[in-house]
Amino acid sequence: MSTDFFKGIEKATYEGPDSTNPMAFHHYNPEEVVMGKTMAEHLRFAIAYWHSFAWEGGDPFGGQTFERPWYPQDDMARAKLKADVAFEMFEILGAPFYCWHDADVRPEQGNFADNLSTLNEMVDYFGEKQEATGINLLWGTANMFSHRRWMSGASTNPDPDVFAFAAATVKSCMDATMKLGGQNYVLWGGREGYETLINTDMGAELDHMGRFLNMVVEYKHKIGFKGQILVEPKPQEPSKHQYDYDAATCFGFLQKYGLENEVKLNLEQGHAILAGHSFEHEIATATALGVLGSIDMNRNDYQSGWDTDQFPNNVPEVALCYYHILKDGGFTQGGTNFDAKIRRQSLDAEDLIAAHIGGMDVCARGLKAAAAMIEDGGLEDALKERYAGWETPEAKAMLDSDFDTITQRVLADNVNPAPRSGRQEILENYINRFV
Repeated sequence: MSTDFFKGIEKATYEGPDSTNPMAFHHYNPEEVVMGKTMAEHLRFAIAYWHSFAWEGGDPFGGQTFERPWYPQDDMARAKLKADVAFEMFEILGAPFYCWHDADVRPEQGNFADNLSTLNEMVDYFGEKQEATGINLLWGTANMFSHRRWMSGASTNPDPDVFAFAAATVKSCMDATMKLGGQNYVLWGGREGYETLINTDMGAELDHMGRFLNMVVEYKHKIGFKGQILVEPKPQEPSKHQYDYDAATCFGFLQKYGLENEVKLNLEQGHAILAGHSFEHEIATATALGVLGSIDMNRNDYQSGWDTDQFPNNVPEVALCYYHILKDGGFTQGGTNFDAKIRRQSLDAEDLIAAHIGGMDVCARGLKAAAAMIEDGGLEDALKERYAGWETPEAKAMLDSDFDTITQRVLADNVNPAPRSGRQEILENYINRFV
C-alpha cells in the first residue's frame, strides 16, 4: 500500500554533475558502464532498515527527536506501515537491496515464541513487497545487543540460557534470510566482549563464541543456504573491548576455530576508525587474507569518541576503498550497505532521501576514480617498480633458503643496500589527479 510519508518527493533520477537539484543524482548513473559492468552492478547499494526507520533520533545524551507515523514501534500494524514506507523509499532511490535486524522489523514481544511469530509474519509481508518491487535482501542479522537480556553478551554470556536464546534467535533469522532470498547472513557481536576482566573468563567466552559460529556454519549447510556467512568487526562501543576487534583479529579468530574457509567479513568504515585504522586498511587487510565479503559504508565524526554513523562525503577516502575492492575482483554476493543515519536535527522525510542520494553520489565518484586509477595503472606500476627486486631468481631463491646461506651471500657479495625513496608524496599527488 502507498503512504503519504514521502508525499511530493519524486523518484530520484540521474541529472548529471551540472544539475543543482538536491534530490537528483549528480554522479550515480546506475546504467553507466565502468570496467565492463554497470555502476549498479558494481556498487550493489543496500539501505539499512535500522538507521532509516527504526532509529528514533537518540544519542548517548538525549532521546527521541523524530516523529514518525509508525511510532511507537510496538505493534504489528505499525510494523507493516514502517515496511510500506521503507519500500517506498527503496523505490524512490532505486536501491536494489536492503538489510535488517530482526528487532528492526518486528515489535519486541518479550519471549522467543512470540518474537518468532511476529518475525515470520513480517517475513511474509516483506516477501510480498519484494515480489511487487523487485527489491531484494542483501543480508539479514539478529539484534543481540539492545534488549537487557544481552547486557553480558549473547554467545559469550556467562548464562547458558542466554546462549540458548541467542542460538534460537540466529536460527530464526537465518531461516528468514533464506526465505527472502538473502545473499548473506551477518553476525555483529554488539556485546561479545567485556567491561572488566575481573569478572570475565576470556578463554571460555572465546571458545563459546567459536562454537556458536561453527553452529551457524553447520546450520547454513543443513538448510542449504547459498549465501555468505559474514562477521562484522568492531573494536569497542558498547563493550570496553570486543573480541571481533578488527579484520586481522577476526581472521585470527576464524583460523583458531577452523572457520577461515567458511566465513568472510562485513567491514564498516566507522568501526575501522574506532579500531584506529582507515577503512582502506581494513579492506586491504581483508582482501590480502581472502575474506572480504561486503561493506557498510558510512563515516565517523573524527572529533567524537563513538560510532556516529554519518553518510559518506569524502571522495578520496571512498575512492581508495573501491580501488582495493575492484582489485580484489569486486563484490560477488556482497555490496555497499548504507549503515548510516541522518543527524538527529534532520527531521524531514526529504532529509532521509537527500542523505542517501548524497552518499550514493560519493560512492559513484569514488568508484569511477578507482576504476580510472586501475585503468591508468600508475599505482600498479609504482608497486612493481618498488618490489622489482623480488622478481629476480636470486631473491625468490632466498625465500627457500636459510639464515646461514643468506649470511654467506651477504659477506661474499658485500651486500650493503642503499635506502630508496618510497615516493609517498608523488603517489598522493597522483591519486589527487583522479579524485
